[in-house]
Amino acid sequence: MKLSGSRILIESLKAEGVDTIFGLPGGVVLPLYDALYDADIKHILVRHEQGAAHMADGYSRATGRCGVALVTSGPGATNTVTGIATAYMDSIPMVVFTGQVNSNLIGNDAFQEADIIGMTRPCTKHSYLVRDTRELAQTVKEAFYIAMSGKPGPVVVDLPRDVLVKEVEYVVPGKVLLRSYHPTVEGHMAQVKKAFERIKEAKRPVLYVGGGMILANASAELLKFVDASKIPVTTTLMALGSVPTSNPFFLGMLGMHGTYAANMAMHETDLMIAFGARFDDRVTGRLDAFAQNCDIIHVDVDPTSISKNVTAHIPVVGDLLDVMKKLNGLFGGDKTDWDGKHREWNKTVDEWKSLYPYRYEKSDAGVIKPQYVVEQICKLAIGREAIYTTEVGQAQMWAAQFLTLDAPRTFLTSGGLGTMGYGLPAAIGAQAAYPDRLVVDIAGDGSIQMNIQELATAVQYGLNVKVAILNNGCLGMVRQWQELFFKKRYSHSDLRSGPDFVKLADAYGAVGLRATKESEVRDVLKEAFDVKRPVVMDFVVEREEKVFPMVPGGGTVKDIILL
Repeated sequence: MKLSGSRILIESLKAEGVDTIFGLPGGVVLPLYDALYDADIKHILVRHEQGAAHMADGYSRATGRCGVALVTSGPGATNTVTGIATAYMDSIPMVVFTGQVNSNLIGNDAFQEADIIGMTRPCTKHSYLVRDTRELAQTVKEAFYIAMSGKPGPVVVDLPRDVLVKEVEYVVPGKVLLRSYHPTVEGHMAQVKKAFERIKEAKRPVLYVGGGMILANASAELLKFVDASKIPVTTTLMALGSVPTSNPFFLGMLGMHGTYAANMAMHETDLMIAFGARFDDRVTGRLDAFAQNCDIIHVDVDPTSISKNVTAHIPVVGDLLDVMKKLNGLFGGDKTDWDGKHREWNKTVDEWKSLYPYRYEKSDAGVIKPQYVVEQICKLAIGREAIYTTEVGQAQMWAAQFLTLDAPRTFLTSGGLGTMGYGLPAAIGAQAAYPDRLVVDIAGDGSIQMNIQELATAVQYGLNVKVAILNNGCLGMVRQWQELFFKKRYSHSDLRSGPDFVKLADAYGAVGLRATKESEVRDVLKEAFDVKRPVVMDFVVEREEKVFPMVPGGGTVKDIILL
C-alpha cells in the first residue's frame, strides 16, 4: 500500500512502541502534524523546542525507554541543540526529528534552513538526513536501535518536506544490520574472572559506580554484588538511586561536592572497581594526584571510555547487566570470608561516615536553610513513589546530598553538561510517563527562569509537577565561587530583581505558594503535594548558604573544604 512519508513515519513510530512525542509544529513539518491528528500517539505541545528535548530526555531517564522530540526546521531545530548535547553528555537514548526545507533547496539558504546535521554532529551518537521517502522506515528503525543499544545516546533524523509528502509503497523494515556498528554486549568471561580474582586479593577495595549502572538496568545485580562482597560503594551524581541511601555499605556521592568518606575511600583504596563510570574531572580532580596507589578495574560497554582519562589495569568491555550477572555467578563456588576480609576497612570507612556526614548549621532566627527544604520534601514524599528532577547549581547539589533515594530512575539531573533550565521540562517528561506519581523539580531562582515557560505546558496537559525553588536571590553557585575564590567580587550574579514567582505561577494557571520562614516550609509542601495541579513553591532561603563539602576545581581530596 502506498503511504506518504508522514504516514510512514507514524507507522514506524508505532512499531517502535512510541506512545508520547514532545514537540512544536512549524511550516515544513505540517504534513507530519496533519498525520498526527488521527494517530494514536500522544503529542505534548511545548512552548520552546529546548523544552521538547529536555522533556524527551526526562521521559527516557524515568522510563528507560527512548524519548522522542519533533520540531520544525531552522530555529525550531537549532533550539534543540542544548537538549541534545545534554542527553549526549549523559548517554540518554533519544530520537529528535527535525524538519528540513525541500531537498532541492538544501544548501541554497532557503527560508528557515539550517544545517542541523552539521551543528549536532559533535553531540549526537548518529544523525540522518533522509533524502528518499523509500528509506524512511528503515532509517527510523536504525535510529531507535542506535539510540538504545551499546552506549546509549541521542540520534537526529532530519526530514525534508518533500520526503514527508511523497507517497511510496510502505515496506515494513527488516532486522537492523549495520556494517560498522556492532557494540560489544557480552563481557569476556576471561576478563571477568581476572577481575574477580583481583577483587579477592584487595584489602581496601571500593566500588565506584557511574550512570551506566542505571542505563543498563543493572542496579539489582549491583546490590547482590555489594551484599556478597561487603565492599563499600560510592556513586557519581548520575548514579544516585542505584544504591539505596540506607544501604550500610553506601558512602554517598563522591567528587567535588561528595562526602568526605567517599572521597577518602577513593584516595586510600588499593583497588578501584569502576562500573559504568567515565572518570570525569568532577570526580578525579587533578589527574596527576588521582588513584596513585591502586589498581583499577574498569567495566564499560563503551571501549573508548576505558583508559580514556585514567589507565585501567583490568578492562572489561560489555553491558553492565551481563557483566554483573557473571561476577555475581562467581560468588557461588567461592570460599572467601568476605565479611571478615573487609571488616577493618569497613570499620575505617564507617568512622569517616560518622565523623563527617553531610551537615549544615541550623538557623536560630527562623531563616530557611535550603538543605532543610530538601529534607522535608523527602519526608513528606514518603509513600508517593517520588521522582526528583533538578536544575543546575547549588540546588542541584543540595538535592544530591540530602535527598533519600531508594530506587534507580528517581533522580534526573543534567550531570555532564550542567544545563540550567533542565529540571522543569524533564519533570514534565517524567510526569507524562507516570501521571500518578509525585514529580518534584528542585530548582534555583536563576535556573528555573531558563525554561519557566513550560509551566504552560504542564497546566495545559494536567501534568501536576511540583517546583520547589530554593530562592536565594542570586546565581548561587557562581556567587559561592566568587566568595571563595574571587575575593567576594560579586560580578553580575545578583538576581534580587527577579519575578514574583507566586504571581507568575498564577499567571500561567498553576498554583503559587511561598514560605519565608522555616515554620512555614512543611505546610507549603503539604499543600503543594496534595493539590492536583502544577505548583510553584517559592522558598526564600538563606542568601549566603554554600554547598559543602567542596573540593576546589583542580584540587585533590587533601584540599577538601568541609564546612
